[in-house]
Amino acid sequence: GYLVHLFPPSLPPSLPPSLHTAGMAAHIRALSLWRRVTFTKLSGGVRSCSTPSGTQVHEHFTSKTVRRMFIDFFKEKHQHRAVPSSPVRPRGDPSLLFVNAGMNQFKPILLGCADPRSEMASYRRAVNSQKCVRAGGKHNDLEDVGRDVYHHTFFEMLGNWSFGDYFKVEACAMAWHLLTEVYRIPAERLYVSYFSGDAANGLPADEETRQIWLSLGVSPDHVLPFGMMDNFWEMGETGPCGPCTEIHYDHVGSRHAGALINTGSPAVVEIWNLVFMQYSREADGGLRPLPMCSVDTGMGLERLVTVLQGKRSNYDTDLFTPLLSAIHQCSKAPTYRGRTGEEDDGRVDMGYRVVADHIRTLCVCIADGVHPGMTGAELVLRRILRRAVRFSTEVLQAPEGALASLVPTVAHILVRGLIVEIININETQFLASLRQGRRVIDRTLSKMDRDDEFPAPVAWALHHNLGFPLDLIYLMLEERSATLDRLGLERLAARQEKVQGLHLDLQCLAELQSRGVPHTDDSFKYSYSLQQDGTYMFPGCSATVMALYCNQSLLSEVGRGQRCGMVLDRTCFYAEQGGQTHDQGYFTKDGLICVFQDVLFPVECARLAGGYVVHELTATETLRTGDQIQLHVDETRRVACMEKHTAAHMLNFALRELLGSGVAQRGSHVTADRLRFDFSSKSSLSVSQLQEVERLIQRIIKENHVVHTQEVPLARANEIAGLRTVDEVYPDPVRVVSVGLPVSELLHDHTPRRVSVELCCGTHLLRTGGIRHLVITSERQMVKGISRIVAVTALLLKSSGRRELQTGLKALQRRTNTTIRKLEIREAAAKAHELLKRHLNKTVLVDTLETDSKSVTLFFFSPLSSEEPERKLSVSRLPFLSYVSLHMCSHSCLLQGQTAVSASEWALAVCGRLRGSAGGSATVAKGVGTATDVAHLQETLRWAEEFAHSKRQHALHTQ
Repeated sequence: GYLVHLFPPSLPPSLPPSLHTAGMAAHIRALSLWRRVTFTKLSGGVRSCSTPSGTQVHEHFTSKTVRRMFIDFFKEKHQHRAVPSSPVRPRGDPSLLFVNAGMNQFKPILLGCADPRSEMASYRRAVNSQKCVRAGGKHNDLEDVGRDVYHHTFFEMLGNWSFGDYFKVEACAMAWHLLTEVYRIPAERLYVSYFSGDAANGLPADEETRQIWLSLGVSPDHVLPFGMMDNFWEMGETGPCGPCTEIHYDHVGSRHAGALINTGSPAVVEIWNLVFMQYSREADGGLRPLPMCSVDTGMGLERLVTVLQGKRSNYDTDLFTPLLSAIHQCSKAPTYRGRTGEEDDGRVDMGYRVVADHIRTLCVCIADGVHPGMTGAELVLRRILRRAVRFSTEVLQAPEGALASLVPTVAHILVRGLIVEIININETQFLASLRQGRRVIDRTLSKMDRDDEFPAPVAWALHHNLGFPLDLIYLMLEERSATLDRLGLERLAARQEKVQGLHLDLQCLAELQSRGVPHTDDSFKYSYSLQQDGTYMFPGCSATVMALYCNQSLLSEVGRGQRCGMVLDRTCFYAEQGGQTHDQGYFTKDGLICVFQDVLFPVECARLAGGYVVHELTATETLRTGDQIQLHVDETRRVACMEKHTAAHMLNFALRELLGSGVAQRGSHVTADRLRFDFSSKSSLSVSQLQEVERLIQRIIKENHVVHTQEVPLARANEIAGLRTVDEVYPDPVRVVSVGLPVSELLHDHTPRRVSVELCCGTHLLRTGGIRHLVITSERQMVKGISRIVAVTALLLKSSGRRELQTGLKALQRRTNTTIRKLEIREAAAKAHELLKRHLNKTVLVDTLETDSKSVTLFFFSPLSSEEPERKLSVSRLPFLSYVSLHMCSHSCLLQGQTAVSASEWALAVCGRLRGSAGGSATVAKGVGTATDVAHLQETLRWAEEFAHSKRQHALHTQ
């Protein structure tokens, strides 16, 4: 037999949260009938009669099987659409570093901002297994990884979704059936929590959900109420929210474990969270009912597998045991024993967990195109890698290269060779920094009293200059029984925070849909033509102001001088997307262009937000919703962007022609000034290769091909041979751009053609000859495996003349640099002699050096140290007071083979006071910082001298 479903139809999602009594009773009666149906064959071939009364471990519950059973249950039995996991780098969501929950990719639907042309707009029921990384931002588990047996930086979130389709009754029934009948988890080990209400927010208890669980046969003493903190979910400070109900599992059994729910007990853990989004949190803190109720559920694969495999730790499941075994084989550490806290001697088991968790995160992120770097998500990944290297080499005593050797063991591997290479390079780089940082920490601790806190400036300098993750500094100090001045560190971190610019609030824009405001018709951005004289004509566009946005609120009018966002019913402006920058231009009210009759409103930029184009401007007079306006784009800027975008497509084509089809686009950005193109490459291109790329492009320009565009269904577009795409969500239908051949011909003839054909929403030239010339101005490797080309267009220089000019400029530059260097050395010697005369009798020298050149400060130390080897320190600064460059030297006063004052320690401390960073050796160091005024600088100089004297005296007393 087959699984039989007797689900009643969902109650209309528009009903208020408290359902009508009659409707509720009907649902419960139907559920009772549903519970009595006999199931003779279930997903995965698991036979099920009644729920087992005791713990039963099933060997077939591998992680792959558990994942497949979850997807199949909702896809095949409950008509959910199986949606692939999105990459861990969020698409079009600057509020996130990484995808950290299953709901991230569905945020446009939940916010009412889904592009109406996208496939996502049609979703009603969905199921997925989403790759998640929690290592930054609101959800950050990095510091907890390794300390316990269940925190991870990378995990998989299993989830099922309803967008205005079913609601609480069906969601609870599906969950209970899957857990108790398909996965056969004993019902007596499961507890459910529900929302107990909150008087302050005017929210009643979710008795509806409680009654649903009781109707499903859950014991009343296993259905427990909890408040806002545990059982009310909110997307953010504003936006969708609602009560949630959680399912918890008792690992022990044969007892009543209700008192342990939500207490953090490792014996009773949450395994599934069902969120019922029925409210929206407003900007004033109030709640209003949502017009469309949605269901968002999430269950960690790791925790579910732990339960089904009868384990108490995620690390004891088949998701981790192969990794732990591989780590043991490549290290000198004893076998993993699963210990935590004080029982974990030398933190060996913690090291195992850290390395196993972090290598999974590294593999998944690198495979999804996030490489260790210096900003944003790349910086977080760099810190994860360095944390893993530190535990691998120092705690587990593994040799260099051991971390990368674990890559083949990771189940989620996608680009194995590249991942191994990237990890090896970063490991080598960090090991050098780790050794230097350890010396700084040890030296600082040796000069501190036992009760002193580790100085915040030194910790902050280690973090910024050597790239030490803060949690790694905490751990290294904790291992030495030392504490850190956390308050001081927080103050230093707070000073580094940058003020964010104008942020358009998507929740406010989503409110436009509830008001019935249609999405912006931006098809007019493609309405332009090529004239016989080679110029382009861009007709104006009449439009109506539909909404005004300011200070996270929708307004009916804005006044003169007020910065705002404007939504129109139609526009000819290109909103920034697909790597192409936004249009600029102006508009007038009532269609009058003459500046003597009307006022021009300059439009600074245009951004796309879920089907709405938001024009950012500063009002030059009062502007109201309903105003009729006439739009005009900056034609020069638009044409320049069109040139660069078409050239970027030709560059992509030329690189693949030269280097092979394995070349993949990794990103691009097109502005009026230049184009930037990132692509996969094992190494930098040679000069001859770059010249060949230029020749290929120049040939296409000279042939003056027609640039064809056509909007076609996404499925048909994907059938085009040789089609190039990047990792983006494309609308359906999608715009296809082909150079030289009509798109219709490519659709009907699937023979591979040597032409440039891409999916692209950007604006392009109508013929390639308009580019005139393309010149590659630079090419370099950004990170291992990713190269970046920067190019400009419309240069009228001939190739031969351009090369001659470049050769002449380089020769002139070399002669100029030689002359400047000689002058700087001469200036440095004179200033050093002058400074020494000012401080004849000092053993510690602290002073400022006025110069327009950084190089002078570098040459300055050579005569200083040779003439007066006993001198200790020099502080030099540029004329700009806000930027201070410091250079320290500590050449003498050797005590038992050690310098009395370490230059690097000195520099770290001084630059820390100036909110900067520093580095170097024991004898020479340098750094930068910021002085607020002259008094601040002078006070820092006095402090630097006192610091040096105190360290020198301490060294003398401890000989």
